This record gives sequence, C-alpha cells and structure tokens, in this order.
Amino acid sequence: MKINIDIDLSPKEAREMLGLPDLEPLQKATMKKIQEKINQGVEEMSDPELLLKRYMPLGIQGIEQFQQFMSMAAKAATGKGNKDE
Repeated sequence: MKINIDIDLSPKEAREMLGLPDLEPLQKATMKKIQEKINQGVEEMSDPELLLKRYMPLGIQGIEQFQQFMSMAAKAATGKGNKDE
C-alpha cells in the first residue's frame, strides 16, 4: 500500500505552521549593509590614492621596511649575516 500526501504551502505558511521565525527583515538589513560595503569598495577601487592607503598604510616607509626584511632574510639564508661586518 502506498499513500501520497501533497501539501501546497508557501514558504511563509510553512514557517508559520512549523513555528519558525520570519528572518526576512534580518536578511534585508544584512543585505543592505553588504551592498553598502560593496559600493564603498568599488569607490575605493576607482581612487588610486585610497587604494594605496589601504594596501600600504605606511606608504614609502612600509616599502623600505619590506626591503630591509627581504635583505636580512636573504643574508640569513646565504649565511652572509653580520658576523664579519
């Protein structure tokens, strides 16, 4: 014996029947904030100065520090440290 039951409910009706909360207002608020962040990111990508400030907050000083770090790492890797200097 086989019994089939078809229930035609909208998502809202199913949530109400099962006692689940309606998360639509929360979802809309979250999506609005995400959209604002995306728009802000697009604006920053079109402004090279803002983009560089975000990725290199120390500017030229940060580049010099990175170069010093890489130089020290290369010297340490080759064994040419500051022993004899």
